[in-house]
Amino acid sequence: MIIYKTDEEIKIMQECGAKLKRAVEKLLPLVKVGVTTNFIDKKAEELIRREGAESSFSKVEGYKWTICPTINEQIVHTPPSERTLKNGDVLTIDIGAYFKGFHSDYSTTFVVGDKSTPAIEAFLKTGKETLDNAIKKAVLGNRIGDISLEIEKGIEGAGYFIMEQLTGHGVGRELHEDPFIPGFLSKPIEKTIKLKKGMVLAIEVIYSMGTNEIAYEKGGDWSIVTKDGSLSACFEHTIAITDKNTLVLT
Repeated sequence: MIIYKTDEEIKIMQECGAKLKRAVEKLLPLVKVGVTTNFIDKKAEELIRREGAESSFSKVEGYKWTICPTINEQIVHTPPSERTLKNGDVLTIDIGAYFKGFHSDYSTTFVVGDKSTPAIEAFLKTGKETLDNAIKKAVLGNRIGDISLEIEKGIEGAGYFIMEQLTGHGVGRELHEDPFIPGFLSKPIEKTIKLKKGMVLAIEVIYSMGTNEIAYEKGGDWSIVTKDGSLSACFEHTIAITDKNTLVLT
């Protein structure tokens, strides 16, 4: 069931997203070669609390951390650890804030340090641009399928692979709500859900360099990786659809 938000609730979620954005802006400069993902996680929690908000992810049953820091072939849901970041690691920071009863959700991927390649830069640029283009499709009167098709075209058109089992989602009083937003079109657009005022969505572009197949990382309950070990990335924004325009909350 889709839960539509009132104008007042969207204002709270806008404030929540702004707090998360400020926390992330202060967090990213702390991500350096040689630090652990546990260190980044602790700093993330401090920065969110300093904004007067709480961690979203630590409210997910069984998950006690503030971020999901996925590295290289890790795709999503990887907990922080004592793993040290190396020069050239491709790091995704997935993070959420909780404020006045509502969640916000955001993710970005980048290269740690200064050891990148043109192939990796092109890979990450594709994800960023695809998310921007997908958000442009998230307007009144369009459908979920318009967003999905834009992600599919952007990623597969560049020769990369959509992680089809992992999707975007609604956001609100729960971190994950209906509707699901696939990164590919599985049925005709006109049979997908129509976008209406009051929808708040986390649009996610989750993709890899080499495969659309996933696996669970050995030795843990959370971390999902690419089956072939190829690089993965995730770009995500929380957006709200109003009767006037679409707001990017994060």
